[in-house]
Amino acid sequence: MSVEQPLWRALTAYRVLTMAYAVLLFISSREKFERPWVAVAFLAVMSVWTLATLPKVAGATSCTKRFLVADLTVALTGILLTPLADVHAQSFDGPTLPTIWTAGSVLAYAIKGGWRWAAFASSLVAVANIVERGHPSRDTLHNVLLVWVASIAIGYVVEVARASERTLARALEIEAATRERERLARDIHDSVLQVLAMVQRRGTALGGEAAELGRMAGEQEVALRTLVAGGLTRTSRVSEDESLGAVVREVDEPDDDGPADLRALLAPHAGARVTFSEPGAPVLLAPGAARELAAAVSAALDNVRRHAGDGARAWILVEDWPDEVIVTVRDDGPGIPDGRLAQAEGEGRLGVAQSIRGRLRDLGGTAELVSVPGQGTEVELKVPRVSRGKAGK
Repeated sequence: MSVEQPLWRALTAYRVLTMAYAVLLFISSREKFERPWVAVAFLAVMSVWTLATLPKVAGATSCTKRFLVADLTVALTGILLTPLADVHAQSFDGPTLPTIWTAGSVLAYAIKGGWRWAAFASSLVAVANIVERGHPSRDTLHNVLLVWVASIAIGYVVEVARASERTLARALEIEAATRERERLARDIHDSVLQVLAMVQRRGTALGGEAAELGRMAGEQEVALRTLVAGGLTRTSRVSEDESLGAVVREVDEPDDDGPADLRALLAPHAGARVTFSEPGAPVLLAPGAARELAAAVSAALDNVRRHAGDGARAWILVEDWPDEVIVTVRDDGPGIPDGRLAQAEGEGRLGVAQSIRGRLRDLGGTAELVSVPGQGTEVELKVPRVSRGKAGK
């Protein structure tokens, strides 16, 4: 049940009770009215309107803007008709024709639209009361201020209640999704993963074409375990290039409306020969910066595939610091000979210079490459939290 539904029920009861109160108050003091027929006509219209519109204040859906405007118009009309029904009404601080029924109209604004709507409606009521009195008296200002503050406070409480309800609903959705993922993970572990592991072992033992099938089963097992454990991989396409054991090499672009989780872009690279290590919490970057950093990591892995050989292993490590994000790509290949990068750049092969260092430079970050012949290569990519480059937008 909605947290605001009890407020609508309370408003319904309030309108009926205050309608009866206004009618009884007129009956007890009808001899004071110079034109009682004016009061009788208005109270009759107000009573019929109140009873006829009870379904309108049963919930937020039925309480439309058109109804709110009409309801407030009835209340303001009753306030302004008071001097016409009672010529001496402006001489003393007596009640208006609708009396406290007017507050019901203002409260409807508060529950429907929050404190801003409540401030608007209560301000109109304040102006109508001052016009009805002809001059702002102390009691009039007191009543006006009371309605204004109470309605705004209720409107603010309603907004907080709605925000809390949305947060609770989101938490329940996440809990339900987590439980469903855990259930699927158990089912997959008890069936699919065990079968893939068995195929890998038997294929390796048999050799030949069966060994190739075993290798592919092992890659699928690693990819499936990554998906089940983290749930990070976005909708993706299978790559034709699996030399590094990365089953997925292309992923859908993140939305440009908000920060992107870098882990979701890098997780698909995990495979039989690529180990991916990431923080437990999302690593958020601007969408452009996240895409460029992920592209630089892909370029580094391509270099591993081309130059380190099919048997080389690679490791991706993501570090999330308050002022920067660091991604390290390391391999156990033969390393890069001294002067080879400068020679490749001179020959027009700009993989490291443009695909890696160029991207990081545009982001306002840095790319450091350390390679020792016979001990592999390590590429450290650093991107500041607030990107100073054109790609970070």
